[in-house]
Amino acid sequence: MIIGLDVGGTHTDVVLLSNKGFIKKVKVLTNPSDLFNTVLTGITELLKGISPESIKKIILSTTLTTNAVVQQNVNPVGIVVSSGPGIQAELFGNVKHYYKVKGAIDHRGRETENINKQEIEDVAKKLKKAGIEYVAVVGKFSVRNPSHEIVIKRILNKQFKKIFMGHNVSGNLNFPRRIATAHLNAAVYSMHKEFFTAIKASLDKKGINAPIQVLKSDGGTMSLDASLEIPARTVLSGPAASIIGSIPHAEGNKDTLVLDIGGTTTDIAILVNKTPLLEPLGIKIGIYKSLIRSLKTYSKGIGGDSFVNVQEGTLVIGHERKGPAMAFGGLYPTPTDAIVYLGMMEAGDKKLAEQGIAQIANQLNLSLDDTANLIVKTTCNQILDHSMKMVERINKKPVYTVHEFMEGYKIKVEKILLLGGPAEYLAQQIEEISGIETSAVPLSSVANAIGAALARTTCEVSLIADTEQGIATIHEEDYAEPISNSYTEKDAIETAYTILKEKARGLGANEDELKEIEVIESQSFNIVRNFSPKGKIFRMKIQIKPGLINGFEKMKFDKAALN
Repeated sequence: MIIGLDVGGTHTDVVLLSNKGFIKKVKVLTNPSDLFNTVLTGITELLKGISPESIKKIILSTTLTTNAVVQQNVNPVGIVVSSGPGIQAELFGNVKHYYKVKGAIDHRGRETENINKQEIEDVAKKLKKAGIEYVAVVGKFSVRNPSHEIVIKRILNKQFKKIFMGHNVSGNLNFPRRIATAHLNAAVYSMHKEFFTAIKASLDKKGINAPIQVLKSDGGTMSLDASLEIPARTVLSGPAASIIGSIPHAEGNKDTLVLDIGGTTTDIAILVNKTPLLEPLGIKIGIYKSLIRSLKTYSKGIGGDSFVNVQEGTLVIGHERKGPAMAFGGLYPTPTDAIVYLGMMEAGDKKLAEQGIAQIANQLNLSLDDTANLIVKTTCNQILDHSMKMVERINKKPVYTVHEFMEGYKIKVEKILLLGGPAEYLAQQIEEISGIETSAVPLSSVANAIGAALARTTCEVSLIADTEQGIATIHEEDYAEPISNSYTEKDAIETAYTILKEKARGLGANEDELKEIEVIESQSFNIVRNFSPKGKIFRMKIQIKPGLINGFEKMKFDKAALN
């Protein structure tokens, strides 16, 4: 059996699945200052009457780091950049403790300027004086040769709690995004480690020794230990979980709009032939344009707990949450209050909800019923408006799924799937407004936890082989080996496959998942000098495809268990 656990800002959802289907769900309030007892409470309730030894794997998703980044509630960090000539590294220093230092590597990985050790030590003193504990070190061409980053880390290592290097982030070139990604890793590390520690302690308390994995923003998983090295990969794991949770309910021949309607935000995504779209460059979150692979999602500040008010005689919903709905003890009216008042939801205090609706009705000079219906309709209209604008933006650019580049493809939404707490109450209204077949997925209120549980382990590696220099490298994995001038594309693929499998096993992949490997990029270039061939450069990128774990692709839901 598998446990899926989604730690959100408001609720923590825990589900138990077997390869025969859904077994049990638990929902508890999240206490961010006491994650240990939050998770322990959920796990304890989930495992009543169930042996801990029967649990084979636990998969987590969380919005805690995402929320912290968006709200800029992260620790200040230091950034040390070695850029060399040709680019003004200062332009990308959007933080206070940002230092450009000497040293340069060219695009072939050759050193053109040495590191100045004394300069690095001087920077270290300034960072220590400022109270900095975590530092990101980034070189412009570190994916071609990470030696300068490694040297700088060695100089800084004993003076700071943890150093993050840019070449470990991704095999892709993009210096500004590499700086942002290394910065993001350093900024969220302490929060993620606290999360890691609390989860591990909670599971140990219950005697659960099964492997623990964390969902990444690309819809795949990695081991909890591995997540400490690149914690930024867990940012947007919440939206990724909702997408994975929707896949079993999508139809292969229809472009599907996925809406995860939460309390604070609605996450919007698209499935093409049951396959998520990919953000090809990397996610943008807050101030960070990163190299973190991600499923393409769009979050908008409207949900069940959005603040409802009247401005200049017009109903306004969002874009902030001022607490829970009045039906659940809050101080301000929300769309959830309208749902409760209309009798669509049994939970909550209908009298308190009515008080919130009355506040708005008096300002609009409408009846209570008309006001509640207007709030629900307006909420659905806004969600659909944001969704269709996302589709328009996607259709203006090439479409990338996690499996392929679809040149000239245009998204045409033919089905809508809803997830999240308000999903089942809004499905009919959204279908009436949009004219598109709409349904809430089974167990929509805990769909993120189910999505986390269903995700397979994924990863990728990027190999560069230069026969003139006689070396093949995968620098994000700290791998290098000498090669001969007869090295071929076939050799490059075999090397990349070997390293990818080793990496995947380290992240927690099983042998079935290792069968899902594909080449996503393969290039070769002749090196010619003085009209004479000198060698070749091979660039190879391969991945384990994101998707559902084997045996769960057609998971059935027991209707009796859904209640």
